[in-house]
Amino acid sequence: MRKIIVHNFVTMDGVIQSPGSAHEDPENFQWGGWSGPHWDDQMAAKMGKITASPYDLLLGRRTYEIFAGYWPHQKDNPTTETFNRITKYVVSDSDPDISWQHSVLMTGDVVEAIRELKASEGSDLLVYGSSNFVQTLLENGLVDVMHNWIFPVTIGEGKKLFGEGTQPAQWKLTEVEVSGTGVIMAAYVPDGEIKTGEMSPD
Repeated sequence: MRKIIVHNFVTMDGVIQSPGSAHEDPENFQWGGWSGPHWDDQMAAKMGKITASPYDLLLGRRTYEIFAGYWPHQKDNPTTETFNRITKYVVSDSDPDISWQHSVLMTGDVVEAIRELKASEGSDLLVYGSSNFVQTLLENGLVDVMHNWIFPVTIGEGKKLFGEGTQPAQWKLTEVEVSGTGVIMAAYVPDGEIKTGEMSPD
């Protein structure tokens, strides 16, 4: 059975919009590229560990279009070689251009299609960006691992990681590391229903 592994770059106040570039999402959002100044070798090494095992990509339409417009055109880059080779599953209710090699469009009952994909033989499925699609995954309990990299930035506006799809749930922290630039790199797995109790000095 495949795992769905979601990777988020998120500000301290929960924004995930346009972390890498102002061109990622020009919808009246002036802070695109907010993650760039914090990137360092430690973060690159951590990302390398996450992507060391075989994987396919599972992306929303907008993130797929951003990737397709950038990665196939990068020369002598191991990420380009990997992304060109692996399967890219694209979730959309429209008819996007999926001419990038090894791309598969998923439409219709997407939730059921993803459940079938998870149950099939193959590599784990990595999700990057795809803020709207992540809400669908959260709403339907389809996330197996969530990497949240929390950047020392607050923006106040923009698309949020935990939106309308968020369900009450407990998560277990499985690893955490802090970069030299103050980015908290944390990984979580689902841990059942929320546990409640009283806080008291006793």
